[in-house]
Amino acid sequence: MTPDSVRPSRAAIAAAMVTVVLWASAFVGIRAAAPYFSPGSLALGRLLAGSAALLIFLAISRQGLPPRPAWPGIIISGVIWFGLYMVALNWGEELVDAGTAAMLVNVGPAVMALLAGWLLHEGFPPRLLAGIAVSFVGTVVVGFSMSGGGRTSILGVVLCLLAAVTYAGGVVAQKPALKHATALQATTFGCVIGAIACLPFAGQLVSDVAGAPWRITLSVVYLGVFPTAIAFTTWAYALARTTAGKMGSTTYAVPAVVVVMSWLVLGEVPGWLTLLGGALCLAGVAVSRSRPQTVSAPDPAAAR
Repeated sequence: MTPDSVRPSRAAIAAAMVTVVLWASAFVGIRAAAPYFSPGSLALGRLLAGSAALLIFLAISRQGLPPRPAWPGIIISGVIWFGLYMVALNWGEELVDAGTAAMLVNVGPAVMALLAGWLLHEGFPPRLLAGIAVSFVGTVVVGFSMSGGGRTSILGVVLCLLAAVTYAGGVVAQKPALKHATALQATTFGCVIGAIACLPFAGQLVSDVAGAPWRITLSVVYLGVFPTAIAFTTWAYALARTTAGKMGSTTYAVPAVVVVMSWLVLGEVPGWLTLLGGALCLAGVAVSRSRPQTVSAPDPAAAR
């Protein structure tokens, strides 16, 4: 069976959809917390809340520690994805406008597909590459439509690209670990390791919590429980049941979902260019996850 023929179950598809929606909602929470929390303290607060929720889920399910072969992937993904990625993303979004950040961070799925094809031997299915190309064009269109009047710094661009690369690397590292550990185990200990990596920001977190309104602190808790604990677990569940390249392509739907959420929740009416970009993002995801049509061989008996 080739990587392109891997067809996830309905449960895996539903899990991926939950991840996309919750990750999209994270943009609202990050935007609300950013004026009161530094990038490092926001990442640590989010990871601590997520770790607490995940450890409770793990205790209830009685899954315990993952097997030894799973730990290398969990440690790598915990440090570079849960830890470094979140700090870089929070910091980068403070220095560049939202549209530019969306364009740069969404380089990640393309990098992920290339790394998975090379390191995980998933190959380079034409439909996957075509879908990524279409979705990336849609991301550029959304980013261009949202970047009017924003500012861009070289450091901000570098940080967003770093977030994209660490996101891709973390997923590729997590994929082999899921052969030995459950989705909950991989997510729980990846999140805990990320929190440990961010402990140098503990003093700043205490100071920020003391000065922030309670509703802002609750938004940080929301980021930890929903877009982190739940969404990363559903992501790992789906990733264990399909290729990393295809899972990466589903995250191109995030900008489109963010546009809809901003419209419904924040009253930010999108322009026609934003809607066009969102449609392209979704179309690319559909192409990347489609299966090539197979032509059955003719029956010799029927031919006779």
